[in-house]
Amino acid sequence: MAQYTALARVQIIVHELNVVTKMANNTRSSITRFFATGMCLLSFCPSIASAQSLTGTSRVDFEMMTWPEVKHAIEQGKTTALIYNGGTEQRGPQNVNGGHTLMGHAIVIAIAEKLGNALAMPVLPFSVNEANPQLPGTIGLTGSLFEAINEQVAEQTIKNGFKNVVLMGDHGGGQSELRDLARKLSEKYAAKGARVVYCGDVYQKANDDLNQWLFVQGYPPSLHGGIPDTSEMIYLGGNHGWVRIEQLANSLGDPVPQMGKKADPNAKRINNGIIGDARRSTAELGRRVFDMKVDYALQQIRELLK
Repeated sequence: MAQYTALARVQIIVHELNVVTKMANNTRSSITRFFATGMCLLSFCPSIASAQSLTGTSRVDFEMMTWPEVKHAIEQGKTTALIYNGGTEQRGPQNVNGGHTLMGHAIVIAIAEKLGNALAMPVLPFSVNEANPQLPGTIGLTGSLFEAINEQVAEQTIKNGFKNVVLMGDHGGGQSELRDLARKLSEKYAAKGARVVYCGDVYQKANDDLNQWLFVQGYPPSLHGGIPDTSEMIYLGGNHGWVRIEQLANSLGDPVPQMGKKADPNAKRINNGIIGDARRSTAELGRRVFDMKVDYALQQIRELLK
């Protein structure tokens, strides 16, 4: 640069600085676009996660499998069909109406995966129940229709090649129908080498033992839409809106007497769909509820099919 005049050298330096500045601006623009794109994608993460959960990644979810995959699974020893009944029912102002079905799907998938020789059939979204115009969140079936639907579904699974069928339900209504149906179909298909059994521990025993544990721990009793239901939905639903968290503080329903005590006929009724108190519901309690249901089901199913 010695051959240039001082003015020329200054002009060259200014030019080079302008080039560097332009390159830096372009780089910043690219980085800005990169982060803007990234933030846009991040904003869709909940939707992506939700879509992934809906499409399912489990290899035991019958409705998310193709027929060759089902056929191969049966040939490889997955000859037990798990028929789990959910339900569409109001469960307080804090919980979505499809709670039984949402929880049921998660439970039956977990059971199938841990059994290792089973596939989870589609969860029936209706149970033995009755609609109430004052609390319009329930769509129920009569007991006879509920039993007839389960009968046909069970027989269809046997026709598809399953050797064992397990009937279960997440709602109190329908338990006796499932028990009676299992006995009836077992007798009908015994000569063909197929068994149909009823797993009631996933509902009754799990709920009874959980309520006893909650009582010992000092939690308020609940019969419907209370701590057990709400906690399990918080745990399984995560941030997908199964529970309206902002409603928890006000989730006190009709009174339930403490274990061993009689109900007070003069106690004030709230009639908001909750029977009990859901205010202390947590994901941690929900995990306990979920694990108990799955574990109790596994123990009983293994005993029934051994």
